[in-house]
Amino acid sequence: MQERIRNFCIIAHIDHGKSTIADRLLELTGTLSPLLMRKQVLDDMELEQERGITIKAHPVAMNYLAADGVNYRLNLIDTPGHVDFAYEVSRSLAACEGALLVVDAAQGVEAQTLANLYSAVAQGLEIIPVVNKIDLPGAQTEQVVHQITELIGCEADDVVKVSAKTGQNCQLLLEEIVRRVPAPRGSLEAPLRALIFDSLYDNYRGAVGYVRVVDGTVAAGAELRSMHKPRDFQIDEVGTLTMKRIPGQILSAGEVGYVILGSKDVKDARVGDTLTLRRGGATQALDGYAEVKPMVFSGLYPVSADDYEELRDALAKLCLNDSALVYTPETSLALGFGFRCGFLGLLHMEIIQERLDREYDLDIITTMPNVEYLVKQPGKSEEVVDNPADFPRGEKLEYVREPFIKATIITPVEFIGNIMKLAMDRRGIFKSTEYLDTTRASLVYEFPLAEIVFDFYDRLKTMSKGYASYDYELLDFRESQLKRLDIMINGEPVDSLSMIVHLDKAWDWGNKLCIKLKELIPRQLFEVAIQGALGTKVIARTTVKAMRKNVTAKCYGGDISRKRKLLEKQKEGKKRMKQVGSVEIPQEAFLAMLKIER
Repeated sequence: MQERIRNFCIIAHIDHGKSTIADRLLELTGTLSPLLMRKQVLDDMELEQERGITIKAHPVAMNYLAADGVNYRLNLIDTPGHVDFAYEVSRSLAACEGALLVVDAAQGVEAQTLANLYSAVAQGLEIIPVVNKIDLPGAQTEQVVHQITELIGCEADDVVKVSAKTGQNCQLLLEEIVRRVPAPRGSLEAPLRALIFDSLYDNYRGAVGYVRVVDGTVAAGAELRSMHKPRDFQIDEVGTLTMKRIPGQILSAGEVGYVILGSKDVKDARVGDTLTLRRGGATQALDGYAEVKPMVFSGLYPVSADDYEELRDALAKLCLNDSALVYTPETSLALGFGFRCGFLGLLHMEIIQERLDREYDLDIITTMPNVEYLVKQPGKSEEVVDNPADFPRGEKLEYVREPFIKATIITPVEFIGNIMKLAMDRRGIFKSTEYLDTTRASLVYEFPLAEIVFDFYDRLKTMSKGYASYDYELLDFRESQLKRLDIMINGEPVDSLSMIVHLDKAWDWGNKLCIKLKELIPRQLFEVAIQGALGTKVIARTTVKAMRKNVTAKCYGGDISRKRKLLEKQKEGKKRMKQVGSVEIPQEAFLAMLKIER
């Protein structure tokens, strides 16, 4: 049976046509009838359909009668292409023997193409290079084929040229998958070992694990144990995945399917874990288990304090289907009760905000995103700080370490100067330049993560007219001159507006924040002082002028002392007002922090 199974995934840069190729394969294998067919059929989330991107990996099984007369079972996993969701790609690769490396005929090899390729090669997968969109007027098919052959070291004849939109050569692609992707090599007699490569939460059935069975067999009613975090399960149901879950009797070595674990906690179905039999199970777990580590942190607060409980429940439900999201409760003097959330990147953060709005009808305020820092104070142990409000204010610190990443930027050669200037502004450390061909170059830089999570992607796209792309991976933590910048309103620090900045940029940031807040904070009956401070040292200041009544309007003559008396009385009143008055910071102020030009 294993000789007739082909497990493969589709990897590519964002918007190179992965989901459209999956659509054509589903059509050609008859997995989905033409009546049910629509664009990006595997992208079942509303946000995926709207944005035209894949957010979650989607497994689907297809039966295909090949030219040799044999009926094959093709297990496909459609993966995301954006750098923020690279963890979805890595765990999908672990469940496959082959990968379709899709490259846009008009765009060519891009940053995420390289990152996914290296991941697939590291896993030992058979790579089938595919050039998509050959029907486009701007397609440079032969040039892109040359890029791929230089990159992989294959022959030009090994590259499959298709148009997923028109279906051209897609039948040939199916035959290439059957011919070139190796069959699984698991043992049916060995103890069960099944890799959980994805999980979700079913409101009625509980935790569901999507598994690749490497060795042995698993049937409904079996008693299993997870190997990384020992926990026992009574399996309610097993089956295969077409466009929906199809219950079956058994899953054997080499097959991809699902198991319903009989647990109400999806954290029990931890991605990357190995399932085995509770009695007489395997002793060695499968490789590939790694905790998903958030890289960007931000505070989420409900606009209305009454929505706090709803926000907590909504985040708990999102965590069930998105193991990369982490959150802890926190409070802010300005914003009240909320949560500190960890995300994989800015797109991941944006997607979570959109889902909270659409699926749970919640209005939320987001604080400025930041990263984790390692802080060492004299006489204390090193601590991890991911919230600027917890960063020591002005004290003498032994050191502060921030995360650095290695970024690969692929760009047309005419934009290299612009991108190098952007990299210098973001404290980038140049490493190398490599020319992929006469028109495209690959730049390698090391950046502080804090400098690229904010708006680096948008600026990169603007400077390159949309042609540049980038991918990054975490390197290490390095010492930097970092300080906590506090924003004070009438001498009182507003914790939600605090941020951690490099010393060289503190004055510039302080001025920009103060000027922006001056535009947004409404005028009061008293002066409002807005200050930026590093510890006790004020580095920027601006003032919102008071609204003033003309108290001398009734004076139509007489001595000047009468007017002075009225003005002094008004001055004293405003002084008292300032002591007891409080300034309401509008919600727009917190949103505006995210849009300040760096």
